[in-house]
Amino acid sequence: MTSNTSPSANQVIPPPLHEVNGSNLLAVVLMITATMFIAATTVLAKALGTTSLGAPLHPIQITHGRFVFAFLALCMTLPAFWRHLNTKPNIRLHIGRTSLGGSGVCLMFAAVAHIPLSDATAISFLNPVFGMALAALLLGEKVGPWRWSAAAIALTGAFILLRPGPDSFQPAALLALGAAFFLGVELIFIKRLSGREPMFQILLTNNFIGCIVASVAVIAFWQPPTVQQWIALAALGALMACAQTCFVNAMKRAEASFIVVFSYSTLVFATIYDLVIFDVMPDAISILGAITILTGALLLAWREGRAKL
Repeated sequence: MTSNTSPSANQVIPPPLHEVNGSNLLAVVLMITATMFIAATTVLAKALGTTSLGAPLHPIQITHGRFVFAFLALCMTLPAFWRHLNTKPNIRLHIGRTSLGGSGVCLMFAAVAHIPLSDATAISFLNPVFGMALAALLLGEKVGPWRWSAAAIALTGAFILLRPGPDSFQPAALLALGAAFFLGVELIFIKRLSGREPMFQILLTNNFIGCIVASVAVIAFWQPPTVQQWIALAALGALMACAQTCFVNAMKRAEASFIVVFSYSTLVFATIYDLVIFDVMPDAISILGAITILTGALLLAWREGRAKL
């Protein structure tokens, strides 16, 4: 998919990666920060989709709240970023990105309501693998043996945490798998948009379109939320807005095939939240899986650093 939209004259576009010292490091920090917020939204989605805060909400209603409150959070900062809205949006790319991302998020919210958070998170780690493969196919990015090896190591850690067995084949696990695919394809749209439009415009347009689509879809599934659920929905949307801001900035500063591997750190934060909030102590398998995932990410970071010497 191509676009006739070109960056405006006064838009600041980062120079090529090989000309920017520390660009990859900043991208890694932004991506890890994004995963911290993403893990928190998944915890909130699980609470909303179960009886923790009242009668369970449908995944589409949770997704609707995610878009509405994220859009409101971004609108609150609109005066500070108004001058950045200086490029005509590529509506086709935005609709494609929002459709894929919204579908992926909705499927993920449905999955975490029925299977353990660690299982759903582990399955979702296929998302960066899909993204990396599609980046090579559609964006022409070079994915060498070191990147493939690092991704394979991290994916092995995800399967360790999945604890393969009969429970892995329950229907809800397939929802998480579908979420991973949709979110992986969305990475390509995000990468294309990040080189054409200002970051804030991408986030605002994405959440605006999401609000419209989700508001229509939620009509058939709406039920009055409790006070606690309203608070959780608002927090979910605000955290997602923060996650998107960090994520898009990370994608803008590094190749997709490099930076998406670091999204595996979502599992680390999910484990921490389980321990702090639900008093769930990670067992030996959880620790082994987390170490394996981090090994893959660190191997990739080390190789990238050696290549630039």
